[in-house]
Amino acid sequence: MKKINELIEDLKSSGMVSAIVGQLSDEIVRSIEFDSRKVTSGSLFCCVPGVHNDGHKFAVAAVKSGATALLCEHIPDEVEKDVPIILTPDARSALGAIASSFHDHPSESLSMIGVTGTNGKSTTTYMIRSIMRGRGKVGLLGTITYDDGNKEIEADRTTPEGSEIQSFLSEMVRSCCNGCIMETSSHGLVQGRLSGCLFDVAVFTNLTPEHLDFHGDMERYFEAKKSLFTRYMKPDCKKIFNLDDPYGKRLLRECAGSDVVTYSSKSSSATVTGSDIALDVGGVLFDLTIEGRTNRVRLPLIGGYNVSNALAAAAACYSMGFSYDEIQHGLENMPQVPGRMERYIFEKKGCAIVDYAHTPDALSNLLSAAREICKGRLIGVFGLGGERFRGNRWAMGEIAAQKADHLVLTMDNPRGEDPLSIVGDILEGVRKVEGNSYDVVIDRKDAIYKALDMSKEGDLVVISGKGPEKYILIKGKKTPYSDSESVRSWGKDRGIPWK
Repeated sequence: MKKINELIEDLKSSGMVSAIVGQLSDEIVRSIEFDSRKVTSGSLFCCVPGVHNDGHKFAVAAVKSGATALLCEHIPDEVEKDVPIILTPDARSALGAIASSFHDHPSESLSMIGVTGTNGKSTTTYMIRSIMRGRGKVGLLGTITYDDGNKEIEADRTTPEGSEIQSFLSEMVRSCCNGCIMETSSHGLVQGRLSGCLFDVAVFTNLTPEHLDFHGDMERYFEAKKSLFTRYMKPDCKKIFNLDDPYGKRLLRECAGSDVVTYSSKSSSATVTGSDIALDVGGVLFDLTIEGRTNRVRLPLIGGYNVSNALAAAAACYSMGFSYDEIQHGLENMPQVPGRMERYIFEKKGCAIVDYAHTPDALSNLLSAAREICKGRLIGVFGLGGERFRGNRWAMGEIAAQKADHLVLTMDNPRGEDPLSIVGDILEGVRKVEGNSYDVVIDRKDAIYKALDMSKEGDLVVISGKGPEKYILIKGKKTPYSDSESVRSWGKDRGIPWK
């Protein structure tokens, strides 16, 4: 709890207060809320404008529920004049900043590691967590899970709203976590959800076309990612860049300094390098070199591109003072990442791989990685989400048809679109490839069953697009569903064990 005047003074020092309407008292603020349904007596309600709803429309309801004051971009209609209103040019950024103040600036008490990029964020954060856990508790906020050091819950989105982030960080401090590893999405960066956070280490993995329906073009997408390194860093920070990615090289040029650590599987000039890569269905074996010391590392994840993720994690932890032995132990003993090259090896049948790949580049990398270890047929199962960048559909159809021997096309999250129409767009790309082979099975569980039924020993069935998600989104309704559960269900129904 904090006095409202203390919070306002903190917000003023951040330059986020444009005016105050009404009289502020010494009332105690008991919570910071952006959802009017959660407002209780003593809450400060932040009127955050969104794509579908504008928090200003719910200001009256918040006041009726006991809101002490309102944080707004403009004065809401029909609000009683005796309710103090703090005006700000950016309510979402102000939300994070004032929540940070409310929780006593928890990011200052934690080693903060942010990971951004198009692909590899989740796996990289899991790898960093595995290494850091060797020294005690560590929190994680990302696409798959929110872990405050004592409990884990399923993530709602990659980067939560600012007040939620600060609440999680506060719980991590109370749980005696040594640090927090956070996936920082481009949406979260642009929208100011990270306001109130400062990072000790920031990692850039790569940049490929995604979210262009939101950003407009690659330049604005890049600038969104770059803002992590220019706006949200502590004074003695470390910046980790991937020299194998052209945007990583660009960041190195534009953010160069003694605070930079680089990684690469192609250039020996990087601080952390990987080489001599060997692949099989059990994992990846490679030489990890950190400033001259080289050891052979066995990574229990399949896919050659996971070497790049491992190098990113090694570079981040090395920059924080972790020893080579701590890094190697953490990488070699990490668990499978849910929905990220998650494998099921069935006796006398194919090996199923569940992955989140839902962009052209990610799907291409996934199927290429699968091809490298596939001894039989490569069977791909995927669909694409509705109300998203349509150009990816035929592009990914063509990629999948080029790299897989057979496809089973199905639904993903159709949202308000017809799943058959989405598949029709995918087929425009599939039919560009001579000798294409495919089935269409709209029910996703049935599609997985069909693919596994046709598999034989040595085959790989790659199920992509949803990864760890536990629902299918159809016309605004979430129906419980999981790719991994469907794979396990198939094994149980057919009486075929897996490992």
